[in-house]
Amino acid sequence: MNVHVSPPLAFPDRRPLLRAEGLKRGFKGRGGLLGRSHEVLALRGVDFALARGEAVGVVGESGCGKSTLARVLLHLTPATAGRVTFDGKDLGALPKRELRALRRRMQLVFQDPFASLDPRRPIGDQIADGILIHRLATREGAKEKVAALLAQVGLDPAHAGRLPHEFSGGQRQRIAIARALSTDPDVLVADEPVSALDVSVQAQVVNLLKDLRSRLGLGLIFISHDLHVVRHLCDRVVVMYLGRVVEEAPAAELFATPHHPYTQALLAATPSMHAVDDRREPLKGEMPSPANPPSGCAFRTRCPRALPACAEELPELLHAGPGRRLACPPVLAEIPEAPHA
Repeated sequence: MNVHVSPPLAFPDRRPLLRAEGLKRGFKGRGGLLGRSHEVLALRGVDFALARGEAVGVVGESGCGKSTLARVLLHLTPATAGRVTFDGKDLGALPKRELRALRRRMQLVFQDPFASLDPRRPIGDQIADGILIHRLATREGAKEKVAALLAQVGLDPAHAGRLPHEFSGGQRQRIAIARALSTDPDVLVADEPVSALDVSVQAQVVNLLKDLRSRLGLGLIFISHDLHVVRHLCDRVVVMYLGRVVEEAPAAELFATPHHPYTQALLAATPSMHAVDDRREPLKGEMPSPANPPSGCAFRTRCPRALPACAEELPELLHAGPGRRLACPPVLAEIPEAPHA
């Protein structure tokens, strides 16, 4: 079978700002009767691209590798194999000084805003850290920029001297976003940024991210298990399962016509996804252990369309029509635009 892995998608009229090729990330684990050490792969050959100003949602069950992907893309956790390029530069090959300077343009918003903020320091000082470290302004200029950033995220600049515990959860996440924006980044990676918040304030933070992205031209990688939010916020969606990308498509198309059985099951399990056929059954069973994944397609043990061949070969991620990629041979065989052996 002569097939080729499709390159990661990006807007055709723009060069990708951030690109990953064949990313793998392993962690040391122990198992078996003798407790022998072995490598557990959290990422199993991920290709990914983000164009300037684009918003990409990364979805999948807990343990699928979403958060690991975020940290590897920003080179906070080095890849075991593969490479990440940002603005044409290989992050893994850069000297520490150049990497530090480039990191100014890539910022991360964590899931828990209280855990990511120092409880003993005023929030204004924490927002100013990046400005001063990267010498983007004088100390007096940093104070002015902090005030502007707080106003930009909907907070009172007069509260810069307060400590994190004096704010609500939603306000703390706004502070975390202001801190991430302090270095004038080109890419913002938001790792489950609303999952720790009350439902009443989730929409406020999501709308803030949408507004900031529109006004500042930010590239956004939005990691979430909330498909409603992803549908509202993102241009394109990447679906991950056990460390691999199994489907990628423009958001509107993916929610209207999901191709991969795993994507279909995720949508069927989500209330009010009206585009999904009501006859589809929600996902059953549990994700296999990354320490002992099934042979061939990792999803086959839970897939209603699994064939004997699915246990023999690892499905490659191939073009499945304009702007789409898919790793499921049985479904690809039914798509006229997809390549066939």
